[in-house]
Amino acid sequence: MTLCSGRNFFQGLVVQRLVSGRAGGRRGEIYTKLRAFRDRYADLIRQRFPDIPRRISGYNLPALLPENGFHVARALVGSESTLVTVLEATLNLVHSPPVRTLVVLGYPDVFAAADHIMEVTEFGPIGLEGLDHKFVADLEKKHLQQGNIDLFPPGGGFLLVEFGGDTREESNANARRMMDALQHKRDTPSMKLFDDKAEEQRIWRVRESGLGATAHVPGRKENWEGWEDSAVEPAQLGQYLREFKKLLDKYHYTGALYGHFGQGCLHTRIDFDLKTAQGVRIFRSFIEEAANLVVKHHGSFSGEHGDGQSRAELLPKMYGHDMVRAFDEFKNIWDPDWKMNPGKVVKPYRLDENLRYGPTYNPPEPRTHFKYADDSFSFRQATKRCVGVGECRREHAGTMCPSYRVTREEKHTTRGRAHLLFEMLRGEVIREGWQSEAVKDSLDLCLSCKGCKGDCPVHVDLATYKAEFLSHYYKGRLRPRHAYAFGLIHVWARMAGHFPRLANFFTHARGLRRISKWLAGMAPQRTVPAFARETFKHWWMRREPRNQDKPTVLLFADTFNNHFHPDVAQAAVEVLEAAGWRVAVPMQDLCCGRPLYDYGMLDRAEKWLRQILETLRPYIQAGTPMVVLEPSCCAVFRDEMVNLFPHDLDAQRLRSQTFLLSEFFQRKASDFRLPKLHRMALVHAHCHHRAIMGPADEQALLDRLGLDYKLLDSGCCGMAGAFGFEAGDHYDVSVKCGELVLLPAVRQAPYDQLIITNGFSCHEQIAQGTDRQALHLAQVLRMALHEGVIEPEPRAPEIPAAQEADRQQREPPQVMPHDQAAPARVDPDDRRSSVSASEAAVWVGGSLLAGLMVYMIARNAWRTKELS
Repeated sequence: MTLCSGRNFFQGLVVQRLVSGRAGGRRGEIYTKLRAFRDRYADLIRQRFPDIPRRISGYNLPALLPENGFHVARALVGSESTLVTVLEATLNLVHSPPVRTLVVLGYPDVFAAADHIMEVTEFGPIGLEGLDHKFVADLEKKHLQQGNIDLFPPGGGFLLVEFGGDTREESNANARRMMDALQHKRDTPSMKLFDDKAEEQRIWRVRESGLGATAHVPGRKENWEGWEDSAVEPAQLGQYLREFKKLLDKYHYTGALYGHFGQGCLHTRIDFDLKTAQGVRIFRSFIEEAANLVVKHHGSFSGEHGDGQSRAELLPKMYGHDMVRAFDEFKNIWDPDWKMNPGKVVKPYRLDENLRYGPTYNPPEPRTHFKYADDSFSFRQATKRCVGVGECRREHAGTMCPSYRVTREEKHTTRGRAHLLFEMLRGEVIREGWQSEAVKDSLDLCLSCKGCKGDCPVHVDLATYKAEFLSHYYKGRLRPRHAYAFGLIHVWARMAGHFPRLANFFTHARGLRRISKWLAGMAPQRTVPAFARETFKHWWMRREPRNQDKPTVLLFADTFNNHFHPDVAQAAVEVLEAAGWRVAVPMQDLCCGRPLYDYGMLDRAEKWLRQILETLRPYIQAGTPMVVLEPSCCAVFRDEMVNLFPHDLDAQRLRSQTFLLSEFFQRKASDFRLPKLHRMALVHAHCHHRAIMGPADEQALLDRLGLDYKLLDSGCCGMAGAFGFEAGDHYDVSVKCGELVLLPAVRQAPYDQLIITNGFSCHEQIAQGTDRQALHLAQVLRMALHEGVIEPEPRAPEIPAAQEADRQQREPPQVMPHDQAAPARVDPDDRRSSVSASEAAVWVGGSLLAGLMVYMIARNAWRTKELS
């Protein structure tokens, strides 16, 4: 431990010598004072401290009593940094049963559930949680845990009772003993036993989403902490909940009730009005009455989180003034200069001062590109979305937050970044507004993976906030060169599409490739992806029309699958047509602008999306479905587009008509009998796919194929669009993210195992970090169509697909006549090039100029080297 003076203090090894007074120095002085303190207050401590499972309020002085071993370390636990700073601790571990069985009990309401806690605890559960009907209703209103809630038995209040054992038989037997006993009770609850680990985890995810369920519920007032973890004796919890609910009704407050019922601890968030003077006065009145209610039941104001400022003022109600003076003296022993977190626990601030909001809260509402419809059309409101639960500090599982997993720094968590944006708008600590270097530095390592939007309990969307911030930060100033190189990749790819060999020469020839990477701000360790010899659209223009009498599906030719991986789009055409659809490909120059968001180029992004809406309007209004092969592009149509144009009905229609390939087959082609593909596969889901669309349809389609697959919980691959290509810290973080799960798993995969991922960036991370090539789902589906015809070679299964793509590039299909009758704007049979002669001339001139610039830079660099 560290004392307020900065000196280290060790407890445990020399306790007896110190207690007897034989040690000198500061340690001896502290222990001498503690012994005298204990002797003076021992009777009062025994009298005033409630003996309940959860008691966090005040200091843990009972640990100093002789019957408790004068345990100084335990007396310091929960002191909220007001006494010492703990640097290191030795813990006593308890046995964790290797096998678990979960039983969910359903009661008419949460009060009845709490009434039966003691009869449940008689059977020795290792976990006992409770929640009410409002908790479940809030989850459903927010579309959280859909499917998991359906596993619950009927009821209006629930107990989640977990049993453990060394074997499945032992664990189940413990659970069934309780269930058999409850069957003979007068008010038998509904019961459901879960001994499948996956189902148990689904049930626990419902309970663990408590904060996400109760914060920011659409259509309701904001909910706040303030009385979120009171605790009483478990036997009194039912009566306490009834009286607490009456108190909520008296003040016209609402809040879901849930918590650690087996230990009498209640969690709730309440819709206090903390932004008006009247609201704050009512809030204070409620808290004081709630404190009186806890004292009536001999409970604790805090059963988990501590008093801090929000409840410390109330401690005289619970302990009396004499005991609070003892707290004061206890702090003086450790912190005589009152430097350690002053204003908390003892001599605290009032509970209604220093509020985060309060009656004076009035930050500006900036004009923004995104409209934030889910946050009352307010960026200011969006920056308040984070409630500080800290799920973004997870070190394993899920997608959020990849940069934190690498750096382990709070400023790189979703919580840290969201709070900086909040402080930026508030203007008290961060006063530079949109020009804040502190905010930019924090956001710099955000991979824009959208993992936070999917994994965060309250769906903080840092990818959107980062794009918004950068659009204002760079207003009127130049961006770094990599922003133009990668953000405008669609422009460069369109130019390179006319001269792919020349473009590949500049980016891959020895000597030139280093210069090309430097010009683009690319990490020298990376390889520039090669442009395809023929784009997908060029291939499509020369292809025979098929399925003319079938229903139409649009296939969006995104930049990556048009210019870099045309075989993916070609495979998608083949499988869509095999499923009985007429494929239409928009031939106009369209791009969703996904890379633009990473650099805050939102003006251009809006323009490109408007162009898509205008071009595709006849098909949008006809209800034609559109398949998008790149998950990040699909996410734009499902997320960014409606955030930029929330009132545009065509944007809303296109959102509902846009599908990933797996979603399309599951929802629009579910009757199509897919051939079986008897393979093993390792599957990595793109981070935007996980966060926005979810992997359920992908898994269902792989099941239909008969694949023996493993879906990796690999989070973000680390490439994250252009992030992993950029030189410096971005490259380092990218590689470390990939090495967390994905790259080692791919390297360990047998060569007869498919590697499946749909994202271009994920494909590149795998290709550049291992000796394998990943396959898109479209290629896997095509493989299934041909598996019985062409026997795969005994090599990595992606090799034949790559060879086939190369063959099609070298042997273009026969030019066939095409139908002249075509709808306006988009035509699957339109074989005309979308490039005019003037545009081609501009591109040729631009390409030659770019080549000349590379030559001059190389020449000057070489001359400089000779002179040196």
